[in-house]
Amino acid sequence: MVQLTRIYTRGGDKGKTSLGDGTRLAKHAKRVAAYGTVDEANATLGIARLHVDPGTEADTMLMRIQNDMFDLGADLCTPEQKDPPYPPLRMVAAQVTRLEAEIDQMNADLSPLKSFVLPGGSAASAHLHLARTIIRRAERLMTELADEEAVNPVAIQYVNRLSDHAFVMARWLNDKGAGDVLWVPGENR
Repeated sequence: MVQLTRIYTRGGDKGKTSLGDGTRLAKHAKRVAAYGTVDEANATLGIARLHVDPGTEADTMLMRIQNDMFDLGADLCTPEQKDPPYPPLRMVAAQVTRLEAEIDQMNADLSPLKSFVLPGGSAASAHLHLARTIIRRAERLMTELADEEAVNPVAIQYVNRLSDHAFVMARWLNDKGAGDVLWVPGENR
């Protein structure tokens, strides 16, 4: 476990931050932007959790995902290196597989879509749609970073699957899709 005894360090006062391996980077570096956006998505998932009943299946899934998001941030904040002195925390295939199983389970309860879904319906669903868009931004930042540096491919798979999970859960929490707000093309012309 991590023990934090001091919250401010003054180390970032000049626009730099430390990565998991001690490397100093600009706070606007692609790697920092990627894990910062993962953190933003996680905070939005926390807001969505406020709108589901505690202890429900949805709450349990979101709680696990929030923990995984910290794993993802840890993965991203520690660049790949050969023979590191301390093995870094990396995302693993089992985390992706669990998301896929949960997506399949929730999706089995949903009727097929007849149009695109507009963000809305229940408060939990609206926040999950917001989280989904932030997760997609994190994915874009991660793949942009991967064009220049090594990024754990499982981390990219996880974030890709996570946006699907947020979409399906948003529908699932909208009364199994009955409360979805559907796009009507050209309705307001």
